[in-house]
Amino acid sequence: MADLTLKQSLEAMDVAEYLREHPRFLENFPDVAAELVMPRENGPAASLAAYQLETLRARNRELNARLAELVVIAGDNEQLMVRVHTLTVGLLRDDNLADVLKSFVGMLHEDFHTDMTRVVLFRDGAALPRADWLICVPEGAGALPEFTEFLARGEPACGRLAPGKLARLFGSEFESVQSTALLKIGDVGMLAIGSHDPNRFHPGIGTLFLKLIAQALDAAIARYPVAE
Repeated sequence: MADLTLKQSLEAMDVAEYLREHPRFLENFPDVAAELVMPRENGPAASLAAYQLETLRARNRELNARLAELVVIAGDNEQLMVRVHTLTVGLLRDDNLADVLKSFVGMLHEDFHTDMTRVVLFRDGAALPRADWLICVPEGAGALPEFTEFLARGEPACGRLAPGKLARLFGSEFESVQSTALLKIGDVGMLAIGSHDPNRFHPGIGTLFLKLIAQALDAAIARYPVAE
């Protein structure tokens, strides 16, 4: 009676767990293996060995596809790193802040294919280029209350900005900006990269390379402190 009760209490999960713990079970009970029905999407049932082989092949295909995807990602990241390095070296070659800013914006457009760029600096811009990509705010961050929270947090903001923020950064062109990457440039300003593509920048995007770009610009600007 005890054996009957035990058999009745066994469930499929118990059998599966036992087989996992005893993978050589079917070697000792070949008659059981012969009676097992292997699941097949199409066609007749196959042997256990054939089923295991097909399962391993399917898993191998999945792993190969994932490996190929990782190789592509690694290649893309390598190219991005080269571009960031080239940008950084280019900034070191300039010997005044005006040229630094021009080079920076030019390389973003040429090497990173940006649609619109805005460099916001908390300093006087009398000696700097007059261009739509440069916004000088000599009064400091306090003159931009709409960005107070962003500047306090310090982390990149990617996605769709509120219309008021877009208008402050991109002026009359703000309606064409569908996604934006906004970064803090140390304590000296902000960098905004706008795109016509709504999917170019989104909240889940990786920001490592964006941070490296902002840090490179911050270091280049630091070479030309504001005169006391």
